[in-house]
Amino acid sequence: MSYQAPGAPSPEDVTCFYGNSKLPVRGPRRALDARYLACLGGTETFGRFVPTPYCELLERRLRRKTVNLGGVNCGLDAWLGDPDLISIAKGAELCVLQLSALHQLSNRFYRVHPRRNDRFLRASDGLQALFPDVDFTEIHFTGHLMRHLQAADAERFETVQTELERVWLDRMQHLIAVLDTNVVLLRLQIETENLIGDPAPVSARMLSRIAPQAQATLDIPVHPAGQSMELGDMIFGTLQQPAAEHMLGPAAHQVIADRLARSIRDLD
Repeated sequence: MSYQAPGAPSPEDVTCFYGNSKLPVRGPRRALDARYLACLGGTETFGRFVPTPYCELLERRLRRKTVNLGGVNCGLDAWLGDPDLISIAKGAELCVLQLSALHQLSNRFYRVHPRRNDRFLRASDGLQALFPDVDFTEIHFTGHLMRHLQAADAERFETVQTELERVWLDRMQHLIAVLDTNVVLLRLQIETENLIGDPAPVSARMLSRIAPQAQATLDIPVHPAGQSMELGDMIFGTLQQPAAEHMLGPAAHQVIADRLARSIRDLD
């Protein structure tokens, strides 16, 4: 496996900001004085622990400037709350929009951090009434929250999931409308075996609801690095291996770039 050498920059260090945005996205910062494509997404688009994320690979394949607007643990709330990033994505000839996780957004049951959308801030009175047996003070991340609620009572969890699906669809449809440019929707299905999967995934039915607003939709199954044996091709610190195992490795980014390149060429 690869560890970060002293003084060597890791993908975590290669971040930048655009305009007045407070969201750190994958760097280096790109000039926006010419035509470009944009990739708007979360941790996978950022390419955590990966030297060359799919956005950069896509630029090489298409020979068209491609700006990476991927931020670690960013989702719909982070993007919609950042007018500078939205402006950049809107100004692109085409925007690849990675579908965010359902649970990484504020809703009537709980609030998330406005920029780090994986951070659980507080439960509403409604959620506490629905799950009076759950101690929310011990929960700090939305993924943990979902798994905890699902384990506590699968039937009551369906009420939360229905709310998440409704809010996610409303905000995703709004985001695509606000972007007002050509959009390619990217759903990454991270297939796991022993690793913990997404407790509330974006379903094919939900994807079909927003597909008419986009020029194309891509549904790509991928495996995390810990399952695909790619840790040796990634860059991470000695204490970051557990996190790296859940990230996408270089081979997965190659697959995503290839599929995107073919789809975008078909649109030209």
